[in-house]
Amino acid sequence: MDYKKVKTETTAVTRQKDKFYEQTGNIYETVVVLSKRANQIGAELKAELDKKIEEFTPATDNLEEIFENREQIEIAKFYERLPKPTLLAIDEFLNNKVYIRNPHKEKQGF
Repeated sequence: MDYKKVKTETTAVTRQKDKFYEQTGNIYETVVVLSKRANQIGAELKAELDKKIEEFTPATDNLEEIFENREQIEIAKFYERLPKPTLLAIDEFLNNKVYIRNPHKEKQGF
């Protein structure tokens, strides 16, 4: 998913608690779903950023030749301005874009 195009809040906002019960029926299960999805999003963003920053890595490691790369700084600033993974996960959850599967409920026949 292209997280750069997602239009969501970049800061925490007050939300209606009832919206978080609709899909799971349990607020604690919702918290687990959101935390796991936020971790997935964070890992994807980190991998993407590492891949882009790796292009600027010099072939040789020389401590004397450390310098600032303007493009690298701009890329880092862009990723810092993106909404945090938790906010992206909440947005996906509230818009029914997250697939939820609970193996414990499937075992017990709920």
